[in-house]
Amino acid sequence: MKKSLKQIGLIVCIMVLTLTINVSESLALKATSVEMESLNTADVDIDKAEVRYLSELDLLVFEIQVDGLAGQTTPEARGQMDGAPVLGYVFPTTLKSEDVGFNPTEGIVALAVTSHPDFDDTALWDENNDRDYDNDGIIFHSHWVVLRKDERVTGGLSVKQFNKDDSSIVLPPTNPGMPMYMDSPGFSIVLKGNKLKVLVPAQRINHKKSFNFDAVTAYMEVDPAENTPLLGVYKVYDVLSGDLSLPYNVK
Repeated sequence: MKKSLKQIGLIVCIMVLTLTINVSESLALKATSVEMESLNTADVDIDKAEVRYLSELDLLVFEIQVDGLAGQTTPEARGQMDGAPVLGYVFPTTLKSEDVGFNPTEGIVALAVTSHPDFDDTALWDENNDRDYDNDGIIFHSHWVVLRKDERVTGGLSVKQFNKDDSSIVLPPTNPGMPMYMDSPGFSIVLKGNKLKVLVPAQRINHKKSFNFDAVTAYMEVDPAENTPLLGVYKVYDVLSGDLSLPYNVK
């Protein structure tokens, strides 16, 4: 039976609508500039930062002070790993990769405090103390990462990746099992008012007490596609030094 022009028109409309929905869903995998900017609150506007060594405890305290409330802003879940948002307070340092348990490799060793509601990458730690170790991604927690320059992302940096079959790669036993230089060390995070503090035993960084650092807040995103970084920086909200020169010293 031949279809009428009205029926053909209806079929075409349905096809166009389906295509539009599919395209919209595809685009929704990545955050828009509006979504990224919605996280740019006073809670990620850095006022000052410091790293102090407490000799009586053999402990370093990494601290960021913000104009708002530290850790109050968190990303909304995307519902999948592809495009999963990550919000981070980051301390880039002059530490060496081997100081934090990796094999020697080029890049910027950074202590990152992150929140990401779509996944949990700290299987050894129960940050919200509910006896479920797999549901804590949104709770701010610590990572060591090695950052590299990366022009494929708008933030210009990504977590350095490696071939998972490369036998020369060394990761700490607390790593989350991803093919990139990332560790989940489980350091205590203290969020109180406008201050974020990370408590790092000196023994966990090869007893290094003299190094330079900076402070950054940024939006990152997971992308498992082959030709993009697995975890890239897409929006830098604030850099304390203004130029990522790592000018600050441990007190």
